[in-house]
Amino acid sequence: MRRSFLLMVCLCVTFSVYAQTHRYEFGFQSDNDSFLGSGSDRYYTNGLFVFLRHGLQIKPADSLKVKNKVLGFELGQKIFNPISGSIPSRQMIDRPFAGYLYAGSSLNFLYANETNLKLSAQVGVIGPDALGEEAQNVIHDTFGFYSLQGWEYQIENSFQLNFAAEYNRLLARTNGADVTLNTYARLGTGFTGAAAGALIRLGDFNQLFNSVSTQSTAINNRQFVPLEKRELFFYIKPLLNYVVYDATIEGSLFKKHDEAGSQEVTLTHKPLVFMQQFGVAYGGSRWIVDLAATFSTKDVKEMSRAHQWGSATLLYRFN
Repeated sequence: MRRSFLLMVCLCVTFSVYAQTHRYEFGFQSDNDSFLGSGSDRYYTNGLFVFLRHGLQIKPADSLKVKNKVLGFELGQKIFNPISGSIPSRQMIDRPFAGYLYAGSSLNFLYANETNLKLSAQVGVIGPDALGEEAQNVIHDTFGFYSLQGWEYQIENSFQLNFAAEYNRLLARTNGADVTLNTYARLGTGFTGAAAGALIRLGDFNQLFNSVSTQSTAINNRQFVPLEKRELFFYIKPLLNYVVYDATIEGSLFKKHDEAGSQEVTLTHKPLVFMQQFGVAYGGSRWIVDLAATFSTKDVKEMSRAHQWGSATLLYRFN
């Protein structure tokens, strides 16, 4: 009788540890090509994003099919410049100066068969109102970098309304490794295209419905036992992108770009862009850390070189 009681206590303690959940997470992500130590300051040169995510309640009738549902909010800014942030003449521009500032929201449905569908929308602006030049000046002044030159040729203002859908599906899993299909599609005034690739994880990771990999660590009430108490894994993410339109390269979709008096420089996007991302992710009881390096082929026909950047993400989970 005593053994049975102790066994029940141990099982309850174990389940309570695994069942600890946090409905909210808040944090930020910083992207910069200087993170890789290459000394470059070109193309996609800086990004800053703030996130708030909330795990939603799952109806009992849906709990066998839907394991998690996450509502997300996001503020972000991306900055682009040519091969250098100091360009003395417009003829030297091989990728347009551009800033993109936006606010967005997403709804992530995560299913028991380890597929997920994430729907998102962003509202914002590309152009001087995105404050790309001002933000880059702050960075360069703060860290003592060179003076900027050439932002008078940046992409002009255009309102942005962009939608995206991301779909992931587990393909195979063994002890300590798995492979996931990764796809997305985008449609909007600034970005239209699609992509397909894979996510390979090596290490200690959880199911796709409660993992750093799918931005689903915020959860309302976990009714399952995760594979691991904490996540710590390396990942590789190759992705082939088909680009239909990119307003940070081509300017506004609804305006002519050869008007008299305009200094705007627009160029031509490449339809196929291949990206390879390498990273390491940690997901603990409270903190989430994700460090990655992304290597991309040229996304503009006139570009002199391919480019790469590093990303650092830090999130805190709470109730």
